[in-house]
Amino acid sequence: MGGTMKENSQAIHLAPWLHIVTPSGGVRLGELLPSSGSAYVARLDGREMSDEVSTFQQFEEALKFPSYFGWNWNALHDCLRDLQWLTSDHHVLIIESAEHALSDDREARKELLTCLWRSGLGWSYVKRPEGVTLSKLSVVLSCEEGSIHSLVEAIQNLQETSAL
Repeated sequence: MGGTMKENSQAIHLAPWLHIVTPSGGVRLGELLPSSGSAYVARLDGREMSDEVSTFQQFEEALKFPSYFGWNWNALHDCLRDLQWLTSDHHVLIIESAEHALSDDREARKELLTCLWRSGLGWSYVKRPEGVTLSKLSVVLSCEEGSIHSLVEAIQNLQETSAL
């Protein structure tokens, strides 16, 4: 996946743009936000993502997708890679209860995680003045402590089974 997993007591950092946290843990704001500029924070609820349509609806509403959004995985990826309609320098996407997102549809869940990974990767080549890589799109997946390692494993399996 192009990087090493960093784990501490608060969060697991799979990449500069992808973090998995528990409700009692967290990610320092300095790891998510630029040192200056504006940020747009979108909060989604994984419990409301029971199927593909409700998942797309969560993203469409939270990120104010344009009317041309196509309501499919390619369209979601395209919109996450663009975000030009949001007048901000940085975007933070938080999915709370991420372990519940598409939990009954293994293929759709794989599509969602792949889309999030690829979108973050596409935004990741931005440098801070201090020289630390910081993505203009940060994805935070918040889940219960008992689910954190299965979510990490699902994301790591994506690299092994497909070319992200």
